Amino acid sequence: MLAKKQKDLTIKTKKGSDQALITLIGLLLSLNKIRRFMFIGEYQHSIDEKGRVAVPVKFRNLLKKGAVVTRGIDNCLFLYPREQWNKIAGKLASMPVSQARARAFSRLMLAGAMEVDFDGQGRITLPEYLRNFAGLKKRAVIAGLYDRLEIWDEESWSKYKSGTEKESATIAESLSELGI
Repeated sequence: MLAKKQKDLTIKTKKGSDQALITLIGLLLSLNKIRRFMFIGEYQHSIDEKGRVAVPVKFRNLLKKGAVVTRGIDNCLFLYPREQWNKIAGKLASMPVSQARARAFSRLMLAGAMEVDFDGQGRITLPEYLRNFAGLKKRAVIAGLYDRLEIWDEESWSKYKSGTEKESATIAESLSELGI
């Protein structure tokens, strides 16, 4: 069944480039159908001098079995429940090592990953290398994206969101290939 989903979710691109990456993205999207949790919403939080940021209270229970933070796309961080991360890491590990883009994406996600724990105040500590990657300063936005949380620098999020909102019609039209 997974092989069928993989085939159905593969998008044809010019000259067949990026096929492995597009297939992975399709597989990640297909996992949304089997989730037992949902992250939605947008929350502003401070980052203290030790790199700690509070996770919204409503999400802490969904992350109580463990969480993994890693480099994301668009210069943000991805925060996954450990169960979900294990599935994604397995998919990344199964990508063909012979394809440069597959190796690069696996390295981005896996080498940058770190397990995080909550302190007594519901905060996680973001390692310096991840804060630097995402350009996190004093204020962060934690955005819920169904199966993960994204952690953005507040100013970067504002710019990204503004640009995306202006292009929303074009973006929606281009997603019709995915059945959205």
